[in-house]
Amino acid sequence: MELLEESLVPEHARDVKRRTREFADEHIRPVAAEYYRTGEYPWDVLEAGMDAGIVAQDISEEYGGSGYDLHELLAMAEELYRADAGIGLTIMLASFGAEMLEEHGSEEQKERFLRPVAENEQITGLAVSEPDTGSDLAGMTTTAERAGDEYVLDGEKYWVGNGVEADWVTLYAKTGDDPDDRYGNYSLFAVPTDTDGYDAEHIPEKMAMRASKQAHIHLDGARVPAENRIGPEGAGFYMLADFFNFGRVVVGGHGIGLAAAALEEAWEFVHDREAFGRGIADFQSVQHRLADMRLEFESARGLVWRAADHVAERDEAGLWASMAKVKGTEAATMCAENGMQLHGGRSILTDNRIARVYRDCRVPVIYEGANEVQRNLIYSQQN
Repeated sequence: MELLEESLVPEHARDVKRRTREFADEHIRPVAAEYYRTGEYPWDVLEAGMDAGIVAQDISEEYGGSGYDLHELLAMAEELYRADAGIGLTIMLASFGAEMLEEHGSEEQKERFLRPVAENEQITGLAVSEPDTGSDLAGMTTTAERAGDEYVLDGEKYWVGNGVEADWVTLYAKTGDDPDDRYGNYSLFAVPTDTDGYDAEHIPEKMAMRASKQAHIHLDGARVPAENRIGPEGAGFYMLADFFNFGRVVVGGHGIGLAAAALEEAWEFVHDREAFGRGIADFQSVQHRLADMRLEFESARGLVWRAADHVAERDEAGLWASMAKVKGTEAATMCAENGMQLHGGRSILTDNRIARVYRDCRVPVIYEGANEVQRNLIYSQQN
């Protein structure tokens, strides 16, 4: 069964897709269960990905990357998440948020922060969510107060991928307090993780994506130079909203990879089992369940790749990004739930791949904007 075939993938993205699949088959699939069991950060796999040229290559060639575009990142996401979502997320987070610095930062910032990430000398993270606020970008309370040639950061950030491991993070903080312009009160900063007053700790162990590490960051009078602000003061919300349009398409790809893994596992399992003197695959109810899974997978994958075209062209980008994110991630949930049912009692064994996929697919429906919020955006952005 070849679910992630190339017909939907633009020609220029097929080489990246093939190389990512080869890498995933060699370096991720054989160790996925062990990393899930231990919850360790997969440094060795990340370093192998750097050697293979699939880490932080969305940064342009001018600053040391390969300039992968949205279609290439989506092709990578499908293959990485099909192999393992936790390790796949670790690989994709290594440059997460740096794209905004490339688009909006100064030349000095790009040389100081961006080039080391592109050249795989550093990794970064994106610090947006807070302990009490997730999808409400205009409701964050972490502050950045101007003090001469510096900004003083105070507050907390939560769910920060690589918040402990990263060399620096792109941090979203409140720089204004205009009640009539909620969206113009926020700015972005490049914050080195060795800054005094920056303290990060891993959040408690998760039930899913255990090979990816998220952090709780405490900022207590952390001072960064004013030149670390990315773009104009007060433009952070708008930069982040545009960035998330691209990110949500890729998250749709996360869901497609997980859905493919669930469907593959279910298909293989039912065609290798018997019950009541018959092969499980001979039961019509089983056949219908597999048919529904395939229908959901194919409709979701078609929408996600169509959305990539629209977002890349900035054609109703917010609408298409939200649709891709919802459909891709919910297809994963549907396929994983049905895969669990088809596995019967064996589905609850943590060593089984279907059990890991089931846990993992619960996460993308939440991150990069919960699907309930995406439905609000889908409705409000229709012409």
